Amino acid sequence: MKFSIEKTVFVSGLQQGINVVSTKLTMPILSNVLIEAAGGEVAFTTTNLDLGVRCKVKANVEAEGSITLPAKKLATIIRSLPSETVNFELNGLRAHISSGGSNFEIMGLLAKDFPALPDCLEDNKCVIPQGEFLRLLRNVSYAQSRDENRYILNGVYFSLENGSFMVVATDGRRLSMMTKMLDGNVSSAGIIVPSKTIAEIERLLGQGESMWFAFNERQVVFSIAVRDDEKSGLIGDISVVSKVIDGNYPNFKQVIPQVTENRVKLDRQLTLDCIQRVALVASESKNSIKMRFADNSLELSAASVEYGEAHEKIAIQYDGNSVEIAFNPIFLSDPLRVLVQDEVFFEFKNEMSPGVFRTLDSFLCVVMPLRVG
Repeated sequence: MKFSIEKTVFVSGLQQGINVVSTKLTMPILSNVLIEAAGGEVAFTTTNLDLGVRCKVKANVEAEGSITLPAKKLATIIRSLPSETVNFELNGLRAHISSGGSNFEIMGLLAKDFPALPDCLEDNKCVIPQGEFLRLLRNVSYAQSRDENRYILNGVYFSLENGSFMVVATDGRRLSMMTKMLDGNVSSAGIIVPSKTIAEIERLLGQGESMWFAFNERQVVFSIAVRDDEKSGLIGDISVVSKVIDGNYPNFKQVIPQVTENRVKLDRQLTLDCIQRVALVASESKNSIKMRFADNSLELSAASVEYGEAHEKIAIQYDGNSVEIAFNPIFLSDPLRVLVQDEVFFEFKNEMSPGVFRTLDSFLCVVMPLRVG
């Protein structure tokens, strides 16, 4: 194997899958990146057996071949090289890398021992613009559970039904969901995509316009198109293959209040700023703020023995009875932070009922109240 490649392109190719690299001592090859040179391109593949990423970059390939090399050490070396052109030549399991006056020889492992990524799926294939998909994920992914004992909730639920695509995340104390109509031959189905996969997809999106994903009961494949960018050198699509979480997602629809009685319109950024300021005096032992709706105003307040008190008042259209509800400020600020709409609607019933954020484009976030003495 022999090729020459631009340094920035080499780094870009490695960077796409570097987060996936495993540190499992039982399988040293999982710490490596599979490098395959053929035609006018070099492909980089990384995997930890649960999640795999493959991308291709442009290169001047003189001799085809493949090898696996320590991924993170290789990325550090390539970033440190002094020249913009990198020459790569393989002699057995020893890779010779040169650039300017720098020369490195790195020992690798056989490519045939590298775990192969599954073949591309065609089941339940859905096409969606990258920008739309990224917005769907960001609008719900913050609500995933971080509790490993509740592994079913450690991911985002994809639900497909009659051409409708719904993404849902919950940690048991809040729930976020959003729906979009999709093109494609999609049957009614549902899968739970692990949180680590969701984080990688969010990181990789935005390098092109289109993408598609397909899945079955065991795995999901994302194919992310990239722009023809000379600087990055990325070509074709970035492929991400992931296992799905085995299990049945809870019946989240029963959490959504059927009757809320009160609905107020909020300025998203203004409300977010007020919540974040008031929350500055909340303590770890009493991490809550109160929302009091009365006389065409929303008053936000928090108090703690350690730091004192804070109050903010926002003018709104509300002429109902006075209602005061306590919430975790993080659960209030997370949806407001990721939304892009200026106007957000907040619905509630009474002091012990959930609060519900909504927008005009199918976004919904249910936040459970706190019991405050």
